[in-house]
Amino acid sequence: MHTSRSRRLSLVLPLVMLALLGCRLFNPGGGPTDTPVPTNTVPPTDTVVPTATTVPTPTTPPTPEGLVTSLDGVKNAVIYIEAQGSFVEPGAGLQVNAAGAGSGFIIDESGIAVTNNHVVTGAAFLKVWIGGEGEPRNAKILGVSECSDLAVIDIDGDGYPYLEWYDGAITAGLDIYVAGFPLGDPEFTLTRGIVAKERASGETNWASVDAVIQHDANTNPGNSGGPLVTEEGKVVAVHYASNYSTSQRFAIGRDEALKVIDRMRAGEDVTSIGVNGTAVTDGQTIAGIWVASVKSGSPADRAGVKGGDLIVTLEGLVLATDGTMADYCDILRSHNPADTLSIQVLRLDTGERLEGQLNGRALQVVSIPVVPTSVAEPGQPPATAYSDYVLITDDSGALQMEVPVEWSDVDGREWAIEGEFIGLALSASSDLDGFVNGYETPGVFFGASATLLDTYDVAGLLDDTGFEGDCTFDSRNDYDDGIYVGAYDLYVDCGPTGSSIVSTVAMPEDGSFLVWVVTQITSDADVEALGRIVDSFEVVGSLP
Repeated sequence: MHTSRSRRLSLVLPLVMLALLGCRLFNPGGGPTDTPVPTNTVPPTDTVVPTATTVPTPTTPPTPEGLVTSLDGVKNAVIYIEAQGSFVEPGAGLQVNAAGAGSGFIIDESGIAVTNNHVVTGAAFLKVWIGGEGEPRNAKILGVSECSDLAVIDIDGDGYPYLEWYDGAITAGLDIYVAGFPLGDPEFTLTRGIVAKERASGETNWASVDAVIQHDANTNPGNSGGPLVTEEGKVVAVHYASNYSTSQRFAIGRDEALKVIDRMRAGEDVTSIGVNGTAVTDGQTIAGIWVASVKSGSPADRAGVKGGDLIVTLEGLVLATDGTMADYCDILRSHNPADTLSIQVLRLDTGERLEGQLNGRALQVVSIPVVPTSVAEPGQPPATAYSDYVLITDDSGALQMEVPVEWSDVDGREWAIEGEFIGLALSASSDLDGFVNGYETPGVFFGASATLLDTYDVAGLLDDTGFEGDCTFDSRNDYDDGIYVGAYDLYVDCGPTGSSIVSTVAMPEDGSFLVWVVTQITSDADVEALGRIVDSFEVVGSLP
């Protein structure tokens, strides 16, 4: 109360003083106050004459030409993409001159557009339809990110309508619309929903994003790469996944997308080796990144990775054991794009295992093939696997290898036939008698001999120790694991149970002795055992 009154007095007092000053100035004689004042009287030049204050009028900057500012205009900046090329699909094999379809959206009037990596990587060329145009335009890929499942492309021409990013908070309940061209239909589609969850898990079998947005707008295959927009046409996220069994849809949020888009736009591939990949596993014995296609000139291409390969390890770490790309992408994020990384690949069409380096040594065949196995269908129990592995040696300590702990029936005696010494030997199985005398029991025999060199070379020993009587011969291939060089034979459909046998004969670089390794495979679990045996068998001591 007192403060308000004091302020009023402080305003009135100067006005009163000004009035008194004005009376004295214009009435120096002290006469009546209504004495006329000469009209030509001019105030002194240093007197301040109050003037009216002009308040600036706020102005709105003009909307850039081509910028979409309404939901109705979104259609003009959303694109339909057809990617043509050759892809290798699990269970379907090579698809020559196949065409995949997806969506995208333009973010710059020059024709720069955003879509998903899985829509475009590995394609021979892209066709793009814009705003309902009847004829397609060509586009080139500027950069991709496998792990973020994003790509930036450049469409021929310029002067396009374009979308800008939403700058508000992205919270649960935000109204959104999904724009795109689902199911390969060139007719533009717009569906409505809300943001259901601000941060959902972004780990999938084809991407690895820290967090994604969950929404409930209806989507279908082909919506991939299309935008989630607001009523004003602002981009909230990039749609990339749906779970139809739970009616959940997911999109890569604005903040995650902007982390990589500028880099891709500048021509950089981010967290990528150049493959269109999917994590696959049976939950026990088979795991890796299935390669559907490879980008020409990429690190994967230079290393020799091909469509249909399964990348099983990167920097020695077994990939996709949980069915996601998480480990694969964590490795890529922990290294620079030009770093040299070790890689191991299974080439399933030939059964070969190859090792090499990204940004380094090209892939080379290093071991025997992995026998084709069944991959468990979704919802089905995985194959049985061995609980652990143990290193075993022969009686002399000169031979060693790793075998499943369940193969506890071990024989390390000398290798002899009808009492004649051949060399050293090491065998293991869950039941050695069953392994030696039938095809129902898995196991391994590892023998090493200098004596056999008097009679056999690699091919001769393989020919003389064949299993054609009870098995079907599949193939013979070169063998080189960096220590031993030779060849291996693969036999299938052995005995009434249809088991497989891998028979390998090789010798060290100096050619001083022969090794013969025979592994009998009766189930998917034995495939992993085969890999451990191949990686670990070695002569570490002197042969008699």
